[in-house]
Amino acid sequence: MGRADRQGDLFDDVVRFCEDSLPGNSIYGFLARERDRLFPDELFGDLFEASGRRSVPPSVVATVMVLQRLGGLSDREAVDRYAFDVRWRYAAGVGGYGAGWGSFAHTVLVDMRARLRRSTRPDRIFEVGLQAAHAAGLVGRRRVLDSTPLYDAVATMDTITLIRSAVRGLLTAADADLGADLAAELRAGLRSGDDYVGNGKPQIDWDDRAAREELIDSRARDGFAVLALLDGRELVEAVAQAASLLATVLGQDLETGSDGAFRIARRVAKDRVISTVDPDTRHGHKTSARGFDGYKGHAAADPDSEIITATTVTPGNAGDASVAEDLIADLLNDDLDDDLDDDLDDDLDDDLDDDLDDDTAGRDEPEAAEPQLAASPVEPSAGAAQDAERACVYGDNAYGTGSFHDRLGQAGIEDRCKTQTPTAAGGLFSKDRFGINLDAGSITCPGGVTAPIRPVRAGGGTAYFASACPDCPLRAQCTTAASGRTVSVGPYEQTLTDARARQTDPAWTADYRATRPKVERKLGHLVRRHHGGRRARVRGTARVDADFRLLAGAVNLARLAMLGLRGTTQGWAVAA
Repeated sequence: MGRADRQGDLFDDVVRFCEDSLPGNSIYGFLARERDRLFPDELFGDLFEASGRRSVPPSVVATVMVLQRLGGLSDREAVDRYAFDVRWRYAAGVGGYGAGWGSFAHTVLVDMRARLRRSTRPDRIFEVGLQAAHAAGLVGRRRVLDSTPLYDAVATMDTITLIRSAVRGLLTAADADLGADLAAELRAGLRSGDDYVGNGKPQIDWDDRAAREELIDSRARDGFAVLALLDGRELVEAVAQAASLLATVLGQDLETGSDGAFRIARRVAKDRVISTVDPDTRHGHKTSARGFDGYKGHAAADPDSEIITATTVTPGNAGDASVAEDLIADLLNDDLDDDLDDDLDDDLDDDLDDDLDDDTAGRDEPEAAEPQLAASPVEPSAGAAQDAERACVYGDNAYGTGSFHDRLGQAGIEDRCKTQTPTAAGGLFSKDRFGINLDAGSITCPGGVTAPIRPVRAGGGTAYFASACPDCPLRAQCTTAASGRTVSVGPYEQTLTDARARQTDPAWTADYRATRPKVERKLGHLVRRHHGGRRARVRGTARVDADFRLLAGAVNLARLAMLGLRGTTQGWAVAA
């Protein structure tokens, strides 16, 4: 591991120029001043060998990675900016061009990301900024949650392209790992005449329906043939993954007709793979009218300081609430620690009471000893005021699921997640017009008819009003179904009912409207154009997740610079 020169040159022209010219709250000045506290070379010591050729100092590389992500630059653009932009050199602590690291290859950034990805602390650049914010008291116990689309970096494929690409990928993996004989056997099983070498579609008359159907059937049979030849064999990981992808592609898009031919199914499979180049990407919907292909970036932020406290990335079809607990893990862990502390305090109190009983046993005036026990003062902790603040979570309708409401309630976290009001198609009576009595296990309709809830194994159940609907004067306002109205309730029905009742409180609404939109502004800041936009820069959920968290860490550091964070002998503090 190479080490940066921490002495510096007081008379360096670059340093003097930047100190005189840059604003005091710029990210360049902040990194120049606090870099050694944030990214000391020792922080990355586990990524390097004990001997060998010395690397570019990791504190320099980390600084370049932060500035690169803020600027939305490629690796080549970033190293060029480092080489020729004096602000970058000032932030990295290398000064002018007479000493220090004048330049390095863009592959150094590729290598650093790979080393971090393989390490036990892959997100340490994000973590150090968040730890500094916590130490300065900038992060409280309130969180606002939201997600934003991240468009994939590959082209969405149609069915024939998916099948041909998956077959080609399996043949390529077989050529590399299965040996010449088995690879030749797989190619001999192909009957369509397609060599699966090129990426382009076969040349046919695409206006001829019969030709299109024959193309789909022949390539599907090729795919099933190579899978049949591999059935029962022990495969290396690369070949097994390629075979699994081919099986997924064949199973999701095809169906067999009455004549036994394979055709494209007239449906969209759940969790459909849309590209063999990036199999993790999915069709997603931010709203019912707005779709996208790619991933979702989820974030939690402190609404007061606008520091991002957690991020994660999922395929585009994942629901926001599915990762909500991951985003507030710090609050959940804090509440667990508080419970453990309370239990410990209770145990200590019990021990003190036992000792007191032992000491005062047989005395005529035992109460006289009590003031002496309470006379020992306890020094309050520095974070006592912050600990007194109750944890609170804000989220839109996507987070207003029964399970998440229930989880927040169990953890003692104040719930500011909005819950969708029930609706019914065509303006008919919605569920909230029915009287639901979970204790009695019954539901009463607007017409006054009560029906029992027939429970289901997963929880909740359904009430059927079929016998009363034909003669009901409100039928036209309630249902158009020939079998009459049914009302289903879920296992968290009471939790959702309570949540809807809470959000009718004007104080609740005012707090929600004043706080939750802050995360939308923060996400807009994250994906704005000069941060690289919404387009993912890499492929695969793990890499997109790491890149999104690095972006969040860089934006956090820029925010800390704006707030005037400084390192002192007592720790981190914000300038008055």
